[in-house]
Amino acid sequence: MTFRNGGYESKGFDNWMTPQNLLDEIAEEFGDFYDPCPPNPTEDGIALDWPIGKPVFVNPPYSQIATWSEKCREQFERGCTVILLIPARTDTRYFHDFIVDVAEVRFINGRVKFVHPEKGVCKAAPFPSILCIMDGVGNE
Repeated sequence: MTFRNGGYESKGFDNWMTPQNLLDEIAEEFGDFYDPCPPNPTEDGIALDWPIGKPVFVNPPYSQIATWSEKCREQFERGCTVILLIPARTDTRYFHDFIVDVAEVRFINGRVKFVHPEKGVCKAAPFPSILCIMDGVGNE
């Protein structure tokens, strides 16, 4: 993900990783999940159909949130359960076009401390984050 505020813009990355504690919480609640945009992708998660019957966790490249939000909606409509981690920018067009009417929105307390892909250091995001849960059960 690329941070789009302040000093992060000039040296941002699209591949900051989700912290393990958040991944563990998601796995505890939803079980083993599929990740269509892992840190070192071997496939293009946008081009694939995601599995139905297994939750899908998406921490998209933040420079492409609208594209990934549309893909999440499309896969939800196929019957996938999608857990989307994005900045809490509820005023955006993508939020209203693809998320608001189909997702349970959970605000994360505090700032997510994303993991640098090369250095391994954690840095709190300069924005609040939300989980958008699109429950595809019974939607297929």
